[in-house]
Amino acid sequence: MLGRFLEISVHTPAIQESLEFYTALGFEQASVGETWPYPYAVVTDGRLFLGLHGAVVRSPALTFVLPRLAAGIEQLQAHGLAFDQQRLGNDVFNQAIFTAPEGQSVNLLEARTFSPPALEHQIATTCGYFTEYAIPVRDAAASRAFWEPLGFVAMDEEPLPFPRTSLTSDLINIGLYRTRALRQPVLAFEDSNMRERLASLRERGLRLSDEMPDSLDESTNAILEAPEGTRLLLMQSEV
Repeated sequence: MLGRFLEISVHTPAIQESLEFYTALGFEQASVGETWPYPYAVVTDGRLFLGLHGAVVRSPALTFVLPRLAAGIEQLQAHGLAFDQQRLGNDVFNQAIFTAPEGQSVNLLEARTFSPPALEHQIATTCGYFTEYAIPVRDAAASRAFWEPLGFVAMDEEPLPFPRTSLTSDLINIGLYRTRALRQPVLAFEDSNMRERLASLRERGLRLSDEMPDSLDESTNAILEAPEGTRLLLMQSEV
């Protein structure tokens, strides 16, 4: 019902600094259009698409492309969804914003704002494999009940290393993390050799934080913060 996932949109005051940060990790830059009247860039590893916006936007936000947006909004409203903002018309770029449980912002656009690079294979970044966009929640059941009618498929809650529920879709997975240790959404990456990846990041002078669930061993798990404030949760996987 939300359309096709486009990007995770983040406010980025110093785009060049953020671009250098992500490309140094192995991400590639996508070709952007002229939709936005401010600096804008997109980086990707083939799974994650991160939109860096040089204007003050709700951040971070999940952004989807929904063709025939006006009709789509009517359908979503008929299902009880309330919109915070709408910008519709023949002479403007149509867009709308609503707020999901736990304060998560969601953008709906009428068309794409960038072209994904032609990648022959999955990009191997220093961060590992991007698994999901993780939202800290207190009531996972309520959040699950909100997202499932919108096209996400909920898996059973995993109790370890902390309670979390994955909501899957074609292009983006959402994780509902029941933990007080995370105060904002994070980009979750996993790898079976995360210890070595963390060592490599430290050797390059990047600062890693242990502001994560206590059940995660800081020798094999860490938080990496991007210049614009986006947090990347780097976790050791079992396989």
